[in-house]
Amino acid sequence: MPSRDPVGFLGSEYKGLVEAELDWKLRVLQGPSTTRCVVDGKQVLMLCSNNYLSLSNHPKLKAAAIDAVKTHGAGSGSVRPIAGNMDLHMELERRLARFKDAEASLVYQTGFAANSGLIPQLADEGDLIVSDELNHGSIIDGVRLSKADRAVYKHCDVADLEKVMADAEKHIPAYRRILVISDGVFSMDGDIAPLDSIAKIARAHGAMVYVDDAHGEGVLGEGGRGIVSHFRLGRNDVHVEMGTFSKAFGVVGGHISGSRDLVNYAYNKSRTWLLSGSHPPAVVAACIAAVDVLETEPQHVRSLWANTDYFRKGIQSLGFDTGKSQTPIVPVMIGESGAAKRFSSLLFEMNMFALPIVFPMVARDKARIRTIMNAALTRADLDEALGAFEKIGKKLGLV
Repeated sequence: MPSRDPVGFLGSEYKGLVEAELDWKLRVLQGPSTTRCVVDGKQVLMLCSNNYLSLSNHPKLKAAAIDAVKTHGAGSGSVRPIAGNMDLHMELERRLARFKDAEASLVYQTGFAANSGLIPQLADEGDLIVSDELNHGSIIDGVRLSKADRAVYKHCDVADLEKVMADAEKHIPAYRRILVISDGVFSMDGDIAPLDSIAKIARAHGAMVYVDDAHGEGVLGEGGRGIVSHFRLGRNDVHVEMGTFSKAFGVVGGHISGSRDLVNYAYNKSRTWLLSGSHPPAVVAACIAAVDVLETEPQHVRSLWANTDYFRKGIQSLGFDTGKSQTPIVPVMIGESGAAKRFSSLLFEMNMFALPIVFPMVARDKARIRTIMNAALTRADLDEALGAFEKIGKKLGLV
């Protein structure tokens, strides 16, 4: 019998990550996700949350969650196809479809589950998936689960996409289906996919378009309706609009919107949807309340963009590079990974919480502090943050 330790690699692999400074060191949020919050026992200004509109602590969402526990209990008791499909789930999908101006919507357990569960069902052997090179990891995993051929085009490069599509037309035998996938807003750089051009190219080649709008919802478009609204596209232009409730909506969960045929197909085919327990009533009710807030309180989206414009101009005036950012994701480019980590630590010492993004999440020379703006930040908060960035930037010789 061979002498081996079947799990010994776990400790050694982790040790290697620590030595290379590639391990995640988790900080602990002690209380609600607000602009002024407690992290690891320290009161800080939150500058890296995905809670764009500060809805996670909105009184309407909290009240809806509490009421739902009283009327529907703590859990659903099952997966939705069996016995866990509550009236609240159906109401959320009706409200979301109306908000998205779509025929139908379907709620998944997470955004990751939507991508990894649906993409493999939309393209199979004999098909082609065409993906932006900087797409989110959940898209990458969904593509890997498919038996379809795959091609990657340069980031947001519509000329390269056209070349990839033209090459695909020459494939023998001809592809049965072609699926073009892109993030809407790219989470590391804060830039926006040229979805109007992507849709035009896809239409010329008879391809399906799938957009992951996780960071665009509540941010782009009319009243925060997302990237499809932002570019004034229709459902014949973008066939799958995927999103998440865990960012601007302030709760948790994934979803897709599109045609009724898409939704019927998805919930019969996606194993992540079919085989995962449905959201607890409190979560669903809070999501419904979030949609209601977006429809009735437009000031949150306006405040988010006002804060974004003010902070980006301020950080640029200090001499920092914000890269390709077009959205409330404002990366402050540092360069070397060690310097970015040191910058983040110094920010925390000054009661600012903003994490470094380093290799391998970005290229070795593209480390940055990724800040994310929030609608509830005050002008005084932003000035305080800018002052901290200026002081540390000068200390480290970056500005």
